[in-house]
Amino acid sequence: MSSTPPSRPPQIGPEEAVRRVAQAREALVGEVHKVIIGQDEMIEQMLLCLFARGHCLTIGVPGLAKTLTISTIARALHMRFSRIQFTPDLMPSDITGTELIDQDAATGQRTFRFVHGPVFANIVLADEINRTPPKTQAALLQAMQEHEVTAAGKTYPLEPPFFVMATQNPIEQEGTYPLPEAQLDRFMLSINIGYPSREEERRIVQATTQSADQEVTPVLQGKDILWIQQLVRQVPASQHMVDYAVDLARATRPKEPDSPAFVKNWLAWGAGPRAAQNMILGAKARAILQGRFAVSAADIRHVAPPVLRHRIFTNFNADAEGIDTERVVRQILETVPEPSYGEPVGPRPSRPAPAPQPAATQPAARPSPPQPSPPVNGPAPPAPPPLPPRKGV
Repeated sequence: MSSTPPSRPPQIGPEEAVRRVAQAREALVGEVHKVIIGQDEMIEQMLLCLFARGHCLTIGVPGLAKTLTISTIARALHMRFSRIQFTPDLMPSDITGTELIDQDAATGQRTFRFVHGPVFANIVLADEINRTPPKTQAALLQAMQEHEVTAAGKTYPLEPPFFVMATQNPIEQEGTYPLPEAQLDRFMLSINIGYPSREEERRIVQATTQSADQEVTPVLQGKDILWIQQLVRQVPASQHMVDYAVDLARATRPKEPDSPAFVKNWLAWGAGPRAAQNMILGAKARAILQGRFAVSAADIRHVAPPVLRHRIFTNFNADAEGIDTERVVRQILETVPEPSYGEPVGPRPSRPAPAPQPAATQPAARPSPPQPSPPVNGPAPPAPPPLPPRKGV
């Protein structure tokens, strides 16, 4: 039985809600680390994507436990899990499902019956997704965006929560099919995995060359994930934090007049509006997982690289100079400033005062009424007419 809150818990305060989320995260990470040694950043980004209701693309060379990490997370979650090994001969119906003809033995009547494919699960592992042609890759587009599958004119909803974790090998590009830009944009995060440290690699070798097998216990259910996903979207993000995410996304577009010069020189295409949306959602998930109640600029800067790296595309100039997307994103983070809070504190510029009137025309006994200040960008009003001469003088 799960020790985390149900999908509809009683009214609780924000402190208790954050405490329960932190407790769920610690339990989940503890179970994953029974099998996975190290790779803390990869596990953290996968959990951010899971709690933010997104999908992730994991990229790394063979042997870095990409598939094992995803399957271990699925074992620690009491939800339906399916693995699809993408191959060049895989067909779209092998993912979404197909219709079969059933014949009634008594009446001989034939009917069509739809058999659900492996995409009808809560967690779908798309292993080596770039090994299959774009026709089959596109079978996941509707499922990832609308959480439904259309087959033979009928639409079948997918049971929430629904989460796609794809893996990709950056080497051995012979016989592979790069993901189209439309499908890359569906992934919330692109997670790059590096080699483990020497100490971690030594522990990996010791743990995997023995007969002992660690048993992973499910600690979260589907209703727990749905509750956390709903709670993440309730984390407040101030207007200037939203502006910061929007400015970072817009700075990647070379055709924008305000984009940096290096972006116009190195990039052929920039990130779309989904980038800013995913930066805010990822920052919200990171804030609540760290026990905070609002998004900070550090959260946005932390999630910006995995959000942007697969949404920008370098041109010939960058390729000739050896510039990759990682350097472009890093330089954008150094260039785009964080929006300031409120209005500037310095003194405001004063409006020009009207020209003073001669003292001889202004008697002390009858002062003239104050004249309105002239408009900032308009001509000055005409001077008042002189007073009539007094009689008897």
